[in-house]
Amino acid sequence: MKITLKDGSVKEYEGAISAVDITKDISMGLFRNACACKVNGEVKDLRAIVDADCDFEVLTFDDEDGRKAFNHTCAHVLAQAVKRLYPEVKLTIGPAIDNGFFYDFDCGDKPFSAEDLEKLEAEMKNIIKENPDIERFELEPAEAIKLMEERGEPYKVELINEHADKGEPISFYKQAEFTELCAGPHIMDMKVIKAFKLTNTTGAYWRGDSNNKMLCRVYGIAFPKASMLEEHLTQLEEAKKRDHNKLGRELELFTTVDYIGQGLPIMLPKGAKIIQLLQRWVEDEEARRGWQLTKTPYMAKSDLYKISGHWDHYQDGMFVMGDPEKDKEVFALRPMTCPFQYQAYLNKPRSYRDLPLRYDETSTLFRNEASGEMHGLIRVRQFTISEGHLMCRPDQLEDEFRRCLDLCEYMLKTLGLYEDVSFRFSQWDPNDRAKYIGTEEQWDEAQGVMKNILDDLGIDYKIGVGEAAFYGPKLDIQIKNVFGKEDTLITIQIDQMLAEKFGMEYVDSDGQKKNPYIIHRTSIGCYERTLALLIEKYAGAFPTWMAPVQVKLLPIADRHLDYIYEVKAKLEAEGIRCEVDDRSEKIGFKIRAAQLEKVPYMIIAGDKDIENATISVRSRHGGELGAMSAEDFLAKLNEEIETKALNI
Repeated sequence: MKITLKDGSVKEYEGAISAVDITKDISMGLFRNACACKVNGEVKDLRAIVDADCDFEVLTFDDEDGRKAFNHTCAHVLAQAVKRLYPEVKLTIGPAIDNGFFYDFDCGDKPFSAEDLEKLEAEMKNIIKENPDIERFELEPAEAIKLMEERGEPYKVELINEHADKGEPISFYKQAEFTELCAGPHIMDMKVIKAFKLTNTTGAYWRGDSNNKMLCRVYGIAFPKASMLEEHLTQLEEAKKRDHNKLGRELELFTTVDYIGQGLPIMLPKGAKIIQLLQRWVEDEEARRGWQLTKTPYMAKSDLYKISGHWDHYQDGMFVMGDPEKDKEVFALRPMTCPFQYQAYLNKPRSYRDLPLRYDETSTLFRNEASGEMHGLIRVRQFTISEGHLMCRPDQLEDEFRRCLDLCEYMLKTLGLYEDVSFRFSQWDPNDRAKYIGTEEQWDEAQGVMKNILDDLGIDYKIGVGEAAFYGPKLDIQIKNVFGKEDTLITIQIDQMLAEKFGMEYVDSDGQKKNPYIIHRTSIGCYERTLALLIEKYAGAFPTWMAPVQVKLLPIADRHLDYIYEVKAKLEAEGIRCEVDDRSEKIGFKIRAAQLEKVPYMIIAGDKDIENATISVRSRHGGELGAMSAEDFLAKLNEEIETKALNI
């Protein structure tokens, strides 16, 4: 049996062998750091048996999948500690996440407190010190259900029942007295968990459904070195300082009001100005690239959504007005714009010469997100998006996809966010057929086309099975907030199904009627989410071109006010956004106030400036720039704005 390692070298074994023994054979040092492995690209537990030729890779904490195995094991330690201290608590799920792990518990009417977390941490340390063996075993579904019923774990029984009809064995992991339903993988030994911390608790509905019971979610982080935990906690403190929820309110960019509703932020003048600047820039750039602006209704009858499939596949995420069982006409606020923009295409007959046809829109959308999912401006119920839909012939698809991606990359680079994003090729899950429309052949074709395009473009992407839209695969441009939570910022989707549903056709050069391919895309994504990420990226100190106030004018004394207002008039005549601080305060106080507002430039004027017809300029990052004429300052400022410079 030949085992090909990551570096291309080959190891040979006479018969079946465990992954852990292969790892030890490679290097004992590697074994001590191993968390899991990959066999032919599939993540496996180190306890797995390898019995055929394969590609083999050892995963450590430095690898994403290795880190997930490490964190998932720590989630089990947490669950074991909970059952020791609070045996009446019911277990649900406890996955690894990008920046640690969480576990959801049914604690009845008394969720865990900060004091409870301290007790749980202490018990987790005891368990890790005991270092019980971690054993994996399998049971037939009926036996698995019986085991969990005997242990009084109804949520586990529910999960097993969902897989029982497949007839496949159900896997468990056991550590001392604690047995957990789990697919794995897990690390081999608890003693490598050198540092961990339970960070906070929050409420979470079972399966994210507000109709289900509210559970208590406990978040945690874990590391193989104490120094790594200390470094992470330091980064967390820095993240709190950059949190857009905190900074956005302090800088008076947005606010929320309880009696308006969760996920419905109020944009204050400064925040609204930034979004207006972004929107005008996006619309102008899209127009320059051949996109035509449309404006469509915010709502429609259910009939429209039934044609597109949203009514069957997305109704739970929509705000519906009326009772579908009783009312003759039922309306819903739009969760996306595509079925509306298709009507512009259908307005008249189309020829192959009309294609590609590019429609864009600054769309206000509405999605009924669960209350537990709301987060500042990143996840809201009403938002505005730079949305577009492109109809093209098959021979135009790759070039048009490339153009859409080029537009997105231009936007991200200009905003300074490109270095922070990653790419995900979101595919359908053939095991979840109810989630998708179309045939398996259609999905294979669409995903094959998209894979060829992405590979030809040299995109470094990860695959996300089950992340596709219900009508087609997509390229998701992903980004993390300051706390490490990943969200989708921009999408580009290939759709070969909805055109047929809506009867969208064109007459091809051979005289035959054909359905166009459709590309769904955003260019800057959701403006609210983008603003949140920009606040965090720049800690509120926005580049000059997008700063809501670009210049603060500070008279040293009241006698300098007339001169300051003359300078202000010159700046405003050039379109510069500026304010005068005319308070009767000392100049040092005014400078500190402008610094706290993170204004890019300050203009200070005193007797000498009036005498010499100059202004004293101070930069947010560069400090004193000295005296200069208003004209020279304007020339410098305008160049910075026109080039959308990021280097301040």
